[in-house]
Amino acid sequence: MKKEIGKNVSSGAKKVERVEKETAYEAEKTEPKKPVKKTASKKTSVKKSTPKKEPALKESKKDVKRKKAEAKEKAAAEKRLEQAKKKAAKKEEKLLKRAKIKEKKIEKEAALKAKKLEKKAALKEKKAERIRAKQEKKAALKEKKLEQRAEKTARREMLKNESKAEKQKRIAREKKERVALRRQKSEARDKARERKAAAREAAHKRKAENKKHKREQRTERRKHAPGFGGWLAAVISLGTAALALATVVTAGAVRMNEMDTAATNGYRSTLYEMVSVSEDMDNNFSKLRVASGREEQRNLLIDLLVDSELMESALERIPVDSATSTDISSFVNRTGSYARRLLSKLASGKTLSETELNTVNYLYEVNAALYNELNDLVMHMSDSDLHAFMNGGKSDMQNKFSEAGQGTHKDPEEIVDAPFSGEGNVGENQLTKQEEITSERAEQLVKEYFNGYHVAETRMTGEGTAHGAGLYNFVLKDESGNEIYAEITKNGGKLIFFDTYEECHQKNFDLETCDSLAREYLATLGIKDVEASFLSDTGMVANITYVSKQDGVRVYPEMIRVRVCEEKGRVVGIDASGYLFNHTDRNFGDPEIGKNAALDVISKDLTPYEVNLSLVAVNGEEVLAYEIACYTETDTFLVYVDAKSGEEIQMFRIREGEGGKYIR
Repeated sequence: MKKEIGKNVSSGAKKVERVEKETAYEAEKTEPKKPVKKTASKKTSVKKSTPKKEPALKESKKDVKRKKAEAKEKAAAEKRLEQAKKKAAKKEEKLLKRAKIKEKKIEKEAALKAKKLEKKAALKEKKAERIRAKQEKKAALKEKKLEQRAEKTARREMLKNESKAEKQKRIAREKKERVALRRQKSEARDKARERKAAAREAAHKRKAENKKHKREQRTERRKHAPGFGGWLAAVISLGTAALALATVVTAGAVRMNEMDTAATNGYRSTLYEMVSVSEDMDNNFSKLRVASGREEQRNLLIDLLVDSELMESALERIPVDSATSTDISSFVNRTGSYARRLLSKLASGKTLSETELNTVNYLYEVNAALYNELNDLVMHMSDSDLHAFMNGGKSDMQNKFSEAGQGTHKDPEEIVDAPFSGEGNVGENQLTKQEEITSERAEQLVKEYFNGYHVAETRMTGEGTAHGAGLYNFVLKDESGNEIYAEITKNGGKLIFFDTYEECHQKNFDLETCDSLAREYLATLGIKDVEASFLSDTGMVANITYVSKQDGVRVYPEMIRVRVCEEKGRVVGIDASGYLFNHTDRNFGDPEIGKNAALDVISKDLTPYEVNLSLVAVNGEEVLAYEIACYTETDTFLVYVDAKSGEEIQMFRIREGEGGKYIR
């Protein structure tokens, strides 16, 4: 009975246990945190306490597994999010880069478009400038034709009124002038051909002499070459040292002869080069005097600029004394500087004025004299003279070079800016009374004189002379690169000359204002007692000629020329040589004839309107005279009457124009 009860109990307990597990599993699905109520008795529950904990253990593992899965999923999600962010950043960067490229492209296109517009505007302006230049040229040609027509009309009127005898004399005179001109040109061509032929012949002769000299040297060396027999025994007995010494001495002598010959030939070649360059300058100056086309003038000026540099380079290789080198170098430098200035003026679309063409004529005459001296020197030089000249000794070549250098001191003639402007120094050079300064002091002074010109570079190019006065030559450059050529006197350190070319396109200052500006600048140089005698302007540059005034007398030997840019209102050139050479206190004395007596001397056809006492230079002497300004129906004149003798000294015709007064 007990066994049956035990079996039943065991079987019921298992059943209860199974039911409890199923109940617990179902409860876990619905409410995992609340325990399931047991239906069994306390005894059964106590006995089966261990199985109650089994469902709780299984729940914990699932939570861990679930949490791990959640953590893994969370990490994967974060990773995907990070990758998405990186991808989005790369895409944004790519879009930004593309936008920048597009922006640069737009900017580049805009810059190209602006450049095209600027270029188009420049071409339009250039075209307009060409049209203006063409119109100006056309107007100038028209004016020239009108002048020629007027001259022809005047000539026809003169021919109508001339008598038969006057006509015959005029025809004979004109015929004689034409014949003389043809003869002069023919003689010049013949002389040029003769000089070239003689130069070629002399060159061939020198070349043959050089070859002959070299052959003689080789023959002489062969004659002195030692034999073999007894000479060998002598050499062995004297020793190797004596042989080496003899060889060195012989080779050295041969090399010295060759060096001497090479140096002589080098100097000879340099002299021929100077003659050739001077001849080219003569041809170019001759053409420039009559050339009217702007392009032809530009080409000739470029050739002259190159020739001046070649001449300067050749001069540096010639052993002339410092005074001669300075004279020629000063002329060559001034020629190059003037050619550069005229080139700048032509490049700005302007034409050369009559005063500038007169300066070209002056440079032509100086160079022609220099060329004749150099050509004569080369044609008549001997080997002995060349050798002595090369070694610094006294020779005819040195004297001829000195004469050629002095020939560059020729004073300009026929300057048309004021009466008696070509007379130069007529008395004692007043600068010689002042103390001589050093080149260092001259450099300090030239910087002070150009204090307001924004000078960036100052360079001394050498020394020169003018009317017996020593000069220091300087080239200065301002911040814009414009060159200023200046000369400072050795005695007193005065600014005697400077010149520069600046682009002056607009007329911002009239002649009266330019006169005031020029006087202010002269005052900084210590020059105050002057009066403007003639004013004119060409190419937006005012040209003013001043003369000293003492005790009411105009002193023409003390003349100063000043150039003022009418656009910028500053002085761009000055020539104070007449004033500095001649300025001194004078005792004029009283005139021996009165003003009315002087007026009676002039022609009755002239109507005077102004009379001044003036001191003028005539044939190297200073003469007190009455300066009488008068006119006719068509012309204006200046007549000078000697205040002592009452004789008419000189007459000038004044032409009035938009640019002021001009002397003819």
